[in-house]
Amino acid sequence: MTWPVSSEALEALGQATVANSGGDVTSHAVAFGELTLTVPLPRIVGALTYLRDHPGCQFQQLIDLAGVDYPERERRFDVVYHLLSLTRNVRVRVKLETDEDTPVPSITGVYPCADWFEREAFDMYGIFFEGHPDLRRILTDYGFHGHPLRKDFPMTGYVELRYDDELKRVVYEPVKAVEWRNWDFLSPWEGAERGFAALPGDEKALAKPADAK
Repeated sequence: MTWPVSSEALEALGQATVANSGGDVTSHAVAFGELTLTVPLPRIVGALTYLRDHPGCQFQQLIDLAGVDYPERERRFDVVYHLLSLTRNVRVRVKLETDEDTPVPSITGVYPCADWFEREAFDMYGIFFEGHPDLRRILTDYGFHGHPLRKDFPMTGYVELRYDDELKRVVYEPVKAVEWRNWDFLSPWEGAERGFAALPGDEKALAKPADAK
């Protein structure tokens, strides 16, 4: 874990990074005790190399890389990098924007651990990473259609799979209409007050303890 760093120290670090990075970092913001740096898409490799190697930064570890989808924007995706400096005991967030067609330079040459993170962002959001050594899906099945964490991806998916006992293999079929369910999220030990069939376990809520008077 890292100890809290004052907003003044984060502000100073953000200003110094923007001033000294040679245009690789264009802006910064401090909110809720966190420093966020904004980077132009083509310069992400240079920006992260600066943050890793500059004596005033020394962010040796990439903690996380994730995508965020804003479908109403022209450049709908944010790619977010979280870095940790063991030397300075501080974290920083780095962000850039891209769209469905513009590839993001891979940072595997700066932080090798970005390999699987970038594959996950490609799989879940369809964000392309140029120069990645093995950009393919990592969580979904082979031949999966679409990207599940996009806001416009249907909740039911596009296809469903089942094991066909006659064919002795898994088959893919178009998704059939499903009945939407209403969840009450009540404890099964308490049961729910409803005017139709009780759920299994509801009777336990009605039973009185043995020592009850």
